[in-house]
Amino acid sequence: MRGTNSPNLLILLLILRYGKEDCQAIFQESLPVKPTLQEVLRQIPSVDTLLSSPEIQSILGEAPRWAQVAAVRQAVNALRQQLVAHPQQAVDILSTLSARIATELASLLQPSLRRVINATGVIIHTNLGRSLLSQAAQSRVAEVAAHYSTLEFDLDAGRRGSRHSHVERLLVELTGAEAAMVVNNNAAATFLMLAALVHGKEVLISRGQLVEIGGSFRMPDVMAASGSIMVEVGTTNKTHLRDYEQALSPETGAILYVHQSNFAIVGFSTMPSPAELVALGHRHQLPVLEDLGCGAFLNFASYGLHPEPTPKASIEAGMDVVAFSGDKLLGGPQAGILVGKAVYIDCIRKHSLARALRVDKFTVAALEATLRHYHDEQEARQEIPTLRLLTLPVDDLWKRAKRIKRRLHLPDHLQLNLIEGESEVGGGTMPLQKLPTVILALSSHQQSANQLEQTLRLERHPPIIGRIQANRVMLDLRTVLPEEDSELVAALNQFNSGS
Repeated sequence: MRGTNSPNLLILLLILRYGKEDCQAIFQESLPVKPTLQEVLRQIPSVDTLLSSPEIQSILGEAPRWAQVAAVRQAVNALRQQLVAHPQQAVDILSTLSARIATELASLLQPSLRRVINATGVIIHTNLGRSLLSQAAQSRVAEVAAHYSTLEFDLDAGRRGSRHSHVERLLVELTGAEAAMVVNNNAAATFLMLAALVHGKEVLISRGQLVEIGGSFRMPDVMAASGSIMVEVGTTNKTHLRDYEQALSPETGAILYVHQSNFAIVGFSTMPSPAELVALGHRHQLPVLEDLGCGAFLNFASYGLHPEPTPKASIEAGMDVVAFSGDKLLGGPQAGILVGKAVYIDCIRKHSLARALRVDKFTVAALEATLRHYHDEQEARQEIPTLRLLTLPVDDLWKRAKRIKRRLHLPDHLQLNLIEGESEVGGGTMPLQKLPTVILALSSHQQSANQLEQTLRLERHPPIIGRIQANRVMLDLRTVLPEEDSELVAALNQFNSGS
């Protein structure tokens, strides 16, 4: 057995020489002692110790004290959870904590409501804030935010005034209505209109107009919540004037006409016109109410787009009250606008819920500035971003796209092509309208489209929101503002540095 290297033979010799029990004790003493989980957890410094550490202080910098404490505490808790979940994992505690603290601090100091670059091609993007405000509207909001204002003060009389007065005159001028008021959105406007005028009464509405808007808010639900009693007439695709006439009863309180702003029924269909319903309603001394939805003030047909009904046309047709949005095709802030006959608007204004649904000074300031643009159609088209994006010639987009591509320095694995595409209006408006656009189509043979999209969304400042199609990230220039082109170029060129 001389010269053998067999471990088993050595163990046997040792057992024969010292005995089994003594050998076991020798081997156990020679093995390294692995710390228990509790011992590892005790090695994590306390929050106070970390806060006073020069290395950690260099990471925390001049951040507010509350953010420093929260970042360190969250990092410590996260590390504890990691060690408990993976007790066998070897971890460099200090370096791990340093990295976690830096990440947590950046997250804490980053606002939740953030600016993004909209490259989705959806102009009135509800998830991204809908319509952008004009420069004049932005300035007015900033002014009333920084100073006291005449929100509910009549300067001429020297006493309390009405917040509706700042926009009522403009709305009356632009629509031809007798009176107007504003609440916080169009769903609220429709609800308040029904609650104030037809609570406990029957309201006739076509089955083809029982719309559902964003967030699963359905017209039948709004009507039920208002206390009015919905009476469906006609069918989904065909409703005749006689259907309304046959449904009239002593309990009927109004006729409601709802614009199908977020969908379209085409083909074998018919619907009475607003003027026909007005004539029927007034013949029976009933108010005729309209939920117009998007509320366009511009004749879009003159710009080659699908025509949209306007509040002015509804008032001219004889509608008693018209409700519409302020932040869709109007291009202003979120608001629900009510225009119509003074007797009905006054009744709505006095309803107890009007105060609960009222708008604040920022909405009033932005809406007033937006409405002023409409005194001149060309000024409105140029100054209101939503209108400008809707009517932007595609040739202008091609020029911008080519300039952007010339400024790009992408790594070999990335490919960017300029292709034709179609943008959408969005916001539950013009469902059939497609707008010609230019798309920057980004692809890679090393990364998936999902990975590229995630990088642009999570690792760029500001985040860039695009869409994925055919394993490519599509960046639609129609919704990227010209002043954002340089930021878009910089974000794409970051791929060249490996980030």
